[in-house]
Amino acid sequence: MAVKIDKKIVDYKVISQEERAAQAEAAAAEQKKQEESNIIHMHESVARPESLMGSTYKIKTPDSDHAMYITINDIVLNRGTAHEQRRPFEIFINSKNMDHFQWIVALTRITSAVFRKGGDVTFLVEEMQAVFDPKGGYFKKGGRYMPSLVAEIGVVIEQHLKLIGMLKDEAMTDHQKEILEEKRAQYDAAQNTIEQTEEDSQYPDGANLCAKCSTKAVIMMDGCMTCLSCGDSKCG
Repeated sequence: MAVKIDKKIVDYKVISQEERAAQAEAAAAEQKKQEESNIIHMHESVARPESLMGSTYKIKTPDSDHAMYITINDIVLNRGTAHEQRRPFEIFINSKNMDHFQWIVALTRITSAVFRKGGDVTFLVEEMQAVFDPKGGYFKKGGRYMPSLVAEIGVVIEQHLKLIGMLKDEAMTDHQKEILEEKRAQYDAAQNTIEQTEEDSQYPDGANLCAKCSTKAVIMMDGCMTCLSCGDSKCG
């Protein structure tokens, strides 16, 4: 391609390979900076779309006859680009039980505000799970202890953040897996031994443990607790 020079040439310079590489790096950095400036980050000014995708979770505590339903809606930022990201945007909690209505409304509004603020919102999980009910917690199905209803809501948020990729599961090491398998094998063997002992036992079901011979053979006989194995009796 021909280039017409309108001015008098007074000097010239040959561009070296190093200078060409430096210019290319500078151009690439400028392009990257321009691309990053177009990335949409989560902040309070992000407008809510007409529709949001979300998930609903059910909580049923032994302290209430009615279940609680928690819905967390997400917004997708930078859709269709390499910087696409799914972030929690709002949370709603519904239940027929109106005993906790006021503080649940307050909790959902504050949590939604934290979601829209942006940044690292994973701290909510630890903070909420550290809330203890002064009346005592409860056990969920499967044996997991929940110190309070707020703590279980924190567990739901943790589950959702893992679902959308904001939190990662801590994988066990091979050594931890080996120890776990060993403990499970020991437990299964012990359970089988107990079941076999109970099946082979010659003493009545529901017999108590004898403090003298450590045999489950103590029953009520003639108004007195008596061991059918060693004969120990409270009546002498």
